[in-house]
Formats: sequence, structure tokens, C-alpha cells
Amino acid sequence: MTVQDSGKVALITGASRGIGYGIAEALVARGDKVVITGRGEDALKEAVEKLGADRAVAVAGKAHDEVHQAAAVERAMEAFGRVDYLINNAGTNPVFGPMAELDLNVARKVYETNVISALGFAQQTWKAWQKENGGAIVNIASVAGVSASPFIGAYGMSKAAMVNLTLQLAHEFAPVVRVNAIAPAVVKTKFAEALYEGREAEAAAAYPLGRLGVPQDIGGAAAFLTSAQSDWVTGQTLVVDGGIFLNAGVA
Repeated sequence: MTVQDSGKVALITGASRGIGYGIAEALVARGDKVVITGRGEDALKEAVEKLGADRAVAVAGKAHDEVHQAAAVERAMEAFGRVDYLINNAGTNPVFGPMAELDLNVARKVYETNVISALGFAQQTWKAWQKENGGAIVNIASVAGVSASPFIGAYGMSKAAMVNLTLQLAHEFAPVVRVNAIAPAVVKTKFAEALYEGREAEAAAAYPLGRLGVPQDIGGAAAFLTSAQSDWVTGQTLVVDGGIFLNAGVA
């Protein structure tokens, strides 16, 4: 079935696989064109082939690199002439352990990649297209950013900052650009493997909906937040967690 071109373009960071690719897939399926970023040339090339070379282009680089940020936005403008939606998905979590023993240089790296890069991309898309033409931004946060998250505290701290960045940008960019966040629980990706590998059934049993998330779950949420159906929604964090927070109440 041929998908009708929506005329819209999305820039999605960290989208060669996992959640970012799931979002790219959802947006392409509804007719958007996408520019995807990531660190690996080969993985990006494979993603573009699956999405369709007529629908997707890729720019390799490190998310926190300002030169890369500018190049990705410039590529979107060159290839498609616009950048309606920005999905800030790129992130890292290189450490597992207590906050009392956290290497501060690692904490700085996490914050730089997970938060400062998102702000940089938002500044770039705002100046290149959205300030004059409108659009939407979706920041991928995490349930780790809205609750205590033992042993991944640096990651949770950065995702809490993403939630607040969403509020700041939503206030400043209104009324022309809507800015929202998605806070997923554990989604089955290579990035999150350490949280469920070898014990998926046990991990999934804690979720009222009986399973872990998949990238398509987040893709659907991102498609909603970049659609006309969410035109009166901004500054919000949509928790997509299979109901896991329901277990936080008093038994």
C-alpha cells in the first residue's frame, strides 16, 4: 500500500536502532520523511534501507557535538526543505552503581549527551525552521527521571533534567512550537538489555500489562505528540510504562 506523503519532516536523534528507529518507523508509516542520526555509519545505512531511501536520510556523528547538530539540521533542510518535528532520543548510560561512588566525569558525560545535546538540537531546529513555521519537539525522558532509580542514578538525574528542559522549552517556544516528553519504562532494546537479559519473564511479571515495552510503543506515543490530535498539548511528560507505576501505591 502506498503511503500518502504528509509533507512533514522529522529529525530523530539516536535513531539507527531501538526506540529512535521505532519512532522513525512510525512517522514514515504515516507519510513523514525523516532525518536520522547516530554514531555508526553502517547501522544508519541499514536503517535508511529499511525505512526507504526516498523517505529517509542519515547523518552520522556524536549527539553532543555542536558541529554534528548543525550538520544534521542543515542536511534536513537540504534534503527536504524543512524540519517540522525534532525527536531528541540520543542518550547514554555507561555506569551502573550507587551515586556515592559515581565518577563525576562520567556524570558530566551522561549529562552532556542526554541533556545538553537535546538543548543544542532544539536551538538548531528553532533557528532553521520552527521559529517561523512552527512544529513540535518530543524529548525522550524515562521513568527513571520521575522516580528514584537505584544503580542508574546518573541516568535518572539526566532524564529528570530532560523533563524540566521540556517545561522550559514549552514555555519559551509557545505558541508556535509544542514541546512534550515521553517517559518510557523498560523497553526491549540493546540499550536496556542489562535490565532484563536472561530474566525477561521475571522482569515483565512486575508490569500490570504483563510485558516489557517495545520500540513501537514509543513510536506510537511520538506519532501522537507530533500530530494534530495533540495540538492543545504542550509541556507534558507522557509516561508510557505498561502500568508499572501502579505498583508504587500502598498495598
